[in-house]
Amino acid sequence: MTGGQVVVDEPLPLGAGGRGAADAVRFLRDCQSRALTVRWVPDSDALPFDTGLLHHLPPPAPQPDCPGGSGRSDGAAMWRSRYAYGLLYHRRGPDFVTVMDRRDPSASARFTIDEPSLLGAFHAVQEPTALDELDATRREAVSLLADERLVLVTQGWVVALPPRLRRWPVPCTSV
Repeated sequence: MTGGQVVVDEPLPLGAGGRGAADAVRFLRDCQSRALTVRWVPDSDALPFDTGLLHHLPPPAPQPDCPGGSGRSDGAAMWRSRYAYGLLYHRRGPDFVTVMDRRDPSASARFTIDEPSLLGAFHAVQEPTALDELDATRREAVSLLADERLVLVTQGWVVALPPRLRRWPVPCTSV
């Protein structure tokens, strides 16, 4: 890492899903939380989940070995074209979390998570977590969060998607 930019030397293991993908998503989410620029490539063109879930995270770098250097796949090119800082994020309050989701401009949403089991599950899956490690109440809460596209569930692992922004997406003077 130098001057706010992180360069990942190895491909991030998104293609196999599971723990590796959950760890990679958490890494990208945490970099986004700190407003770091990340240069990375995935380990596979085909991912075992909807990449639209990830358009709020730093996209994969274009690959020079592809025709026109446009990227590894159409999915990666779409990710790069749709990415913007602050499309999905959360802010914490006392006993609640507010999530802003603008990944789909036609269906922007704001969620307040204050129900104890949902809030507990949201906090628990800030770190990649095996679904088997969660009790029935938290698994049900994760299912509800997944329905709202706020967590990634991949091959028995779950991780929260919204970064906790430490820098606002727009200057406060422009609101």
